[in-house]
Amino acid sequence: QVQLVESGGGLVQAGDSLRVSCAASGRALNNYAMGWFRQAPGKEREFVADINWSGDSTPYGDSVKGRFTISRDNAKNTVYLQMNSLKPEDTAVYVCAARLGWSSTYIYWGQGTQVTVSS
Repeated sequence: QVQLVESGGGLVQAGDSLRVSCAASGRALNNYAMGWFRQAPGKEREFVADINWSGDSTPYGDSVKGRFTISRDNAKNTVYLQMNSLKPEDTAVYVCAARLGWSSTYIYWGQGTQVTVSS
């Protein structure tokens, strides 16, 4: 079992930056790829970014390309999402998830952290 706990969310203004973190416990993240998703009220969950074990594959959702950066520190069992040039439409609960590297299915999910961007 892997437990995922997000942190770092908050209220920021449009144009600001924010970094959210996802700390894993229970098992090392060896062989796990990690992803960030978000869900706004009344909307479907949206893929934000993914990162493989080595960090050399980092696909992004179209709405965040060029503004968000995903990274990981395997020694700390932590994944980060650096969010720059935030927009009000980025307001959502941000959730991290883990999948085995050879699978496309995320099997562990965190509870999420709220990010609110005011205009």
